[in-house]
Amino acid sequence: MKNKMSSKIPVSAVVITLNAEAHLDRCLEALAVCSEIVVLDSGSTDRTREIALRHGARWHERSFDGYGPQKCRAVELAHHDWILSVDADEVLDHGAVTAVAGIDWSAADLMTCWRIRRRTFIGDREIKHGHWSTERPVRLFNRLVTGFDPVLVHESVRPTTAVRDLPGCMLHYSYLDLSEIIRLDYHRLKAIRYRGAGRRAGGGLLTLRAFWAAFYSYVVRGGCLEGGAGVVIALASAVNATMGLAMASETEAAKPRVVPGRLKPVPGKAGERVVYPKTA
Repeated sequence: MKNKMSSKIPVSAVVITLNAEAHLDRCLEALAVCSEIVVLDSGSTDRTREIALRHGARWHERSFDGYGPQKCRAVELAHHDWILSVDADEVLDHGAVTAVAGIDWSAADLMTCWRIRRRTFIGDREIKHGHWSTERPVRLFNRLVTGFDPVLVHESVRPTTAVRDLPGCMLHYSYLDLSEIIRLDYHRLKAIRYRGAGRRAGGGLLTLRAFWAAFYSYVVRGGCLEGGAGVVIALASAVNATMGLAMASETEAAKPRVVPGRLKPVPGKAGERVVYPKTA
């Protein structure tokens, strides 16, 4: 793809990482059309840094303090105001890369955001039904007018009045198998967020939330067509709709701790560090 895209566009691609070597090579290869790639890492011990520098990325390190704050900081580190944010387990397909490269950036409206259809995989199998099938997160935007919400988890770009669909797709390789779908680390972070907002819920409301989330995923969105995977995804949806709120409703003695899973605090890393790629 690097050979096909000879000219760079005035867009900064930003990626946050922690031990992301599994898909990072393909992720960054698809971003080669951008003028720069910014990688903000929170303590990788695998080949993440090596892969990032091989693709010419600017490498920064920062202790993890939540997904939203981490992505906000990555956006701040960029040299360009137009931002393309991609997770380390997401890969833009050829259609999306071509669409990004084809935008007339000299005349682009600052108020415009682009959302990208996300296709999620469990291992090598694409999940085509269920609530995941409708995901179109905003990932291309101008930081002068919008950006990520600085929330601990389930962060998203605050949409502007002009949100457009970008042609192509974003391939999401977040799960090796069904066992990885339920992420307790996310729920701990959500509980902290809910507790700070003063949100609480009793058994009745939690039951209704769980039932609707599972029903919507499995029946309304056709998750039943995915077999056993559809069942697990629907159950995970029910857990996602209730666990954080249930934890936030516990007594203060049971207050959840910040224990992110794949992105966790880095001991002894006060401040930040940047490594620039070697030039020929």
